Parts: sequence; C-alpha cells; structure tokens
Amino acid sequence: MHAQRNESAPIETTALTLAVEGMSCGHCKLAITNEVSQVSGVKSVEVDLDTKLVHVRGTDVDDAAVVSAIDEAGYEAVAA
Repeated sequence: MHAQRNESAPIETTALTLAVEGMSCGHCKLAITNEVSQVSGVKSVEVDLDTKLVHVRGTDVDDAAVVSAIDEAGYEAVAA
C-alpha cells in the first residue's frame, strides 16, 4: 500500500468583505468590479448595492491592493 503524496503547496484562500459607501447604481457596481478584478489572485467580486458591501474571493489576495483598486474606482472602502 502506497501513500499518495500531494506535491502542490497549500493555497491561501482569501475571503474579504469591505464596506463601500456611495455606491448606488450599476455604473458603481461595474467600476468597482472591473478595478478589483484586476488585482492579482482575485477570482470573484460581488458588489451588493443594497448593503453597500463588496465581497472578494481569491487566492493570496493582498487586502491593501483591493482597497487601492476600490479607491482607483473613485470610492472609499473600510473593513466590514
């Protein structure tokens, strides 16, 4: 009986939720989604206009880079 070896390194999964005031329309949602999607490691971005929350999932995502991307889109993000 042989044990199976897992050759791949562990992957750090990131789940980040940020509060973003000032989002109110489809343009806001699109602008934030486009900017955050460009951050290295980001796999998905969900923008909820009702709760003013942005949910980001990915691998080895730099939280500061996500906040900076939201800033680039013209909005201010804070930890939720």
